[in-house]
Amino acid sequence: MVRGLVVLGDSTTFGVGDPVPGGGWRGVGALLAAAYPGARYTNPSFPGARVADVRRTQLPKALATGPDAAVILVGMNDTLRSDFDAARLHEDFDAIVTGLRAAGARVVTVRFHDHSRVFRLPTVLRAALKARIAELNEVIDAVVTRHGIGCVDLDRLVGAYDLDTWAVDRLHPSEVGHRRLAAAFADRLADAGLPAREPVSLEPTGGLRITPLHHAAWLVFKGVPWLWRRGRDLVPYAATVYYRAWTGRGQAVAEGDRLSVETT
Repeated sequence: MVRGLVVLGDSTTFGVGDPVPGGGWRGVGALLAAAYPGARYTNPSFPGARVADVRRTQLPKALATGPDAAVILVGMNDTLRSDFDAARLHEDFDAIVTGLRAAGARVVTVRFHDHSRVFRLPTVLRAALKARIAELNEVIDAVVTRHGIGCVDLDRLVGAYDLDTWAVDRLHPSEVGHRRLAAAFADRLADAGLPAREPVSLEPTGGLRITPLHHAAWLVFKGVPWLWRRGRDLVPYAATVYYRAWTGRGQAVAEGDRLSVETT
């Protein structure tokens, strides 16, 4: 039985992509919480959060509630920054899971999909983002294995690359995507001995309807500026990826750059 549920992370766990009429967001956290009626639900996540933010600001708030179930979905914002550091990510992510486990919570997290298949990027940036996500997943895999926690592999999530899974910005899940995520988290919590009392419905319930005009407006006013900002962070790393491939040093250097962690 789940008495306290916490959801930690970035804009996805905040609910972005699942708007409700009248304003505001619902999202994966609220949908998952509805599967455990009566449980205390805490969601200190916020848009733009990185792994270090979860450790510093969100984890203390979560621990204060005495959770017995916790979901962590964070890391994509780190892959898009020039100061990406796999070793630091591992330290922070491990500390988050350690803290939650010490408090008695069953923990579920995710390993990430290839988002360049959803949000189309120029070839040079696509390769850089894919390499970063692979490094992030190595960190997540190491922590998941060490602590024996549940993990949803987004690359294998049903519908992961379907258009209806994604919101107008192609960066956040749509209502359908949030529901698919919530159902997957409920399944992993059930595997950990915390079955949901109510099933997570995969059927949309009338959230804000997205039209072609929304798509066009987002691309003009937000999509291009976003790509410009994030592209400036990724370009130096992308140049390194291509230089390694061109010189034939890609595999050797990539192996040397990978985070070495103990998983036992």
